Amino acid sequence: MEVVRTNSDALVVNKLPDGSRVIVDPNNETVLALNATAGAAWDACSSPTTLSKVTEDMRRSFDRTVTEDLAAEAILRLEEQQLVKTSGLQPNRRQFMATLGAAALPLVASLPLVEQRAYAQKARSAPSTPPPSTPPPDNGHGILWWILHLLGLV
Repeated sequence: MEVVRTNSDALVVNKLPDGSRVIVDPNNETVLALNATAGAAWDACSSPTTLSKVTEDMRRSFDRTVTEDLAAEAILRLEEQQLVKTSGLQPNRRQFMATLGAAALPLVASLPLVEQRAYAQKARSAPSTPPPSTPPPDNGHGILWWILHLLGLV
């Protein structure tokens, strides 16, 4: 499998101390949150590469126990969000998910920038009131809301 980043020059990438990333894509006005696993895969794709090289880089920079299946799943998650393009065979996700613990799964969540701004505006409009303890009505972005909330962005 060959892997190439897409539009990475236009992205605003913030690396957090725990290895996770917050990426803003101004072209499609989306905020993406990558956990440390997906962040390590993102870093490994800084230039055109292969799945075996991504696996190697993730082992070196993230965790020595990274498997090729885990690296492939991370790449697929990045591809779903149009952060990378791949060519070649796709791994069997059902088999992969059955063999891996949920804590290590790569996570890439996205939220349209318009919604993120609305949440941030709402949080700023009531400074004497603490931020809400629950996310706005769930429209499929609950995980990202919590990530942004923990980062102090909403």
